[in-house]
Amino acid sequence: MADNAENVIVTNNPELLRYEAHLGGDLAGFAAYRLDGDRIVFTHTEVDPAFEGKGIGSSLARGALDDVRANGGLTVLPLCPFIKGWIAKHEDYQDLLAH
Repeated sequence: MADNAENVIVTNNPELLRYEAHLGGDLAGFAAYRLDGDRIVFTHTEVDPAFEGKGIGSSLARGALDDVRANGGLTVLPLCPFIKGWIAKHEDYQDLLAH
């Protein structure tokens, strides 16, 4: 049911150190991170069970990584298995990876 994915709004919440995915005004999921010099380290991604199967996780990963790319200067260290796996499946985001 990825049809809802186009309605997901992803925003950075720097006060809580996480990207948040909202659907219909509700917090549907988040990707927590920490900053480490010139790297953003994604540590955990969580989707509310009420929103599973709606493409929230993919929208969240894409939105967060697009924001990282748009703001430049940071490379990505995906400790979170979800973000790591998502990047592995999307070649066009692998250039963001910290080496």
